[in-house]
Amino acid sequence: MPSTSATDAADAAAAAAAETAVTTNTNTNTTTNTTTNTTTNTTTNTTTNTTTNTTNTMQQPQPQPAPGHRASADESLQEPCRNSRGWRKIVRNFTPSWFAVNMGTGIVSILLHNLPYNASWLRYISYAIFGLNVVLFTTFCVMSILRYALYPKIWSAMLAHPGQSLFLGCFPMGFATIINMIIFSCSHWGSGLIHLAWAFWWVDALLSMATCISMPFIVMHWHRPGLENTTAALLLPVVPTVVAAATGGIVAEVLPDPGRAYMTLVVSYVLWGIGEALSACVLALYFHRLTVHDLPPRDVIVSVFLPIGPLGQGGFGIQQLGKVALRRLPETTAFAPAVAAGLDPARAAEILYVLGVFLALVMWGFALLWVSFALISLATTARFPFNMGWWGFTFPLGVWGTCTSLLAANLDSHFFKVATMIISLAVLLFWLMVGARTVHLAVSGAMFVAPCLKTLQEKDAVPASQTRVKK
Repeated sequence: MPSTSATDAADAAAAAAAETAVTTNTNTNTTTNTTTNTTTNTTTNTTTNTTTNTTNTMQQPQPQPAPGHRASADESLQEPCRNSRGWRKIVRNFTPSWFAVNMGTGIVSILLHNLPYNASWLRYISYAIFGLNVVLFTTFCVMSILRYALYPKIWSAMLAHPGQSLFLGCFPMGFATIINMIIFSCSHWGSGLIHLAWAFWWVDALLSMATCISMPFIVMHWHRPGLENTTAALLLPVVPTVVAAATGGIVAEVLPDPGRAYMTLVVSYVLWGIGEALSACVLALYFHRLTVHDLPPRDVIVSVFLPIGPLGQGGFGIQQLGKVALRRLPETTAFAPAVAAGLDPARAAEILYVLGVFLALVMWGFALLWVSFALISLATTARFPFNMGWWGFTFPLGVWGTCTSLLAANLDSHFFKVATMIISLAVLLFWLMVGARTVHLAVSGAMFVAPCLKTLQEKDAVPASQTRVKK
């Protein structure tokens, strides 16, 4: 039996070992399952809680800004702004270059009124265009006042812009064309309108001096464009004094008081000298720029016509002043010391008249040279985009036509009479073409673009970005 007992003992030991193994596996599985379930439940609960909290956070109302809170510059740029729609958009983007329309429209009315071969129906057309110019000028003044009254920051941004600020000279020049037509068409209505035109002329002369003094300094001190970026647009704030001088000669011719006429004549000669001397400096600088850096870019290629302006208007102005001096100086006490010494005042006036015609001939020839340069420049340039600069076709050529017309009268020249008719016809066609294109683009809103606003928006965006960095 010993063998049987040993066998039973061995079987009992094996059974105990198997039971221990089963118990161990069971505990291991239980622990593993418990851990797995715990981890799974924890992860599920955490995810669920996180999602729930996120959902609750999204559903909670966001804090509203305080009543006195102002949106940052970036927010105001990103949100739909009422200033970018309707009449506010037009007002904000109404630049001084629009007064070039007055210049072109006004010179057309003057040319049609003073044609050497004229007719009554042409004069009636000139009166109608004059009326249109008055309406346009009044509208543009109201738009400009609204622009700088509602958005005062635009004024400094416009002055800082190297292109738009130069067009400030268009305002007094456009105003001068209205004063001229008041004298040409309404002087026979009585002395009241003559004195009104005289008062307007003083305002125009002061504005012309203001632009002639301030804008060149701003260009030198603020803009500093450099030679390569210099264009003939630098003449725009300078030429108004030349235009005011010519207008002063027109007004002085019809003033009933010889003393006031004499004072107006002297001031006009001073204005003419200031404008022509400074224009000569700009023309020399511009010619140097052309020889060093080639023609201007395509979008400003029409500016090659601007040098004709001070030459044509200067030639007309010096003739008109000499014409008025011939008539009005003998009525005054001018040259009193010389007269006491035996000088005939009429002879002195004749010298001024002849000198005016001589200088006008010289300036007319120089203007012809710049006309040739301008035409060749356009012929050698590919297609260029339409913009407000296209009005530069009208006024410079128009004042060259007025100079030609007065030369035709003073010299009794058929050549200059025919040349006046040709130039006047060309200016009329340019005015119709550019005017129609301007109206079309203005109706669509494409003409109301102010480059200075981009600079203003960039400056306003800087404080907002600095605030974000600090946070």
